Amino acid sequence: VQLVESGGGLVQPGTSLKLSCVASGFTMATYSMNWFRQAPGKEREFVAEISRESINTQYADSVKGRFTISRDNAENTLYLQLNSLKPEDTAIYYCAAARFFYRGTVPANAMTAWGQGTQVTVSS
Repeated sequence: VQLVESGGGLVQPGTSLKLSCVASGFTMATYSMNWFRQAPGKEREFVAEISRESINTQYADSVKGRFTISRDNAENTLYLQLNSLKPEDTAIYYCAAARFFYRGTVPANAMTAWGQGTQVTVSS
């Protein structure tokens, strides 16, 4: 089981990025998929999740309306579109697979696989 993120970088406030996460070694279509992030000195926090067939999504309040999660099961790829980026979005972004779609609180310890992360830095 492997998840590999890409697409991070250094960008200015107000701009956009699109992160990708390629899954291998398992059938991504059978898992709900998630994005988490961890800023320096802070705990890892939930960002967004998407159900197996993309019917349901959920976002953290801090990113709602700015970030969009999507997936392409045929390509075993998960995406996160980040718009209107703010300095407080600076973090390492991780994708993760879960057996279930969680409504409300999404527990990090329920994830069955994690990627290695991709750095997003928002600074002028």
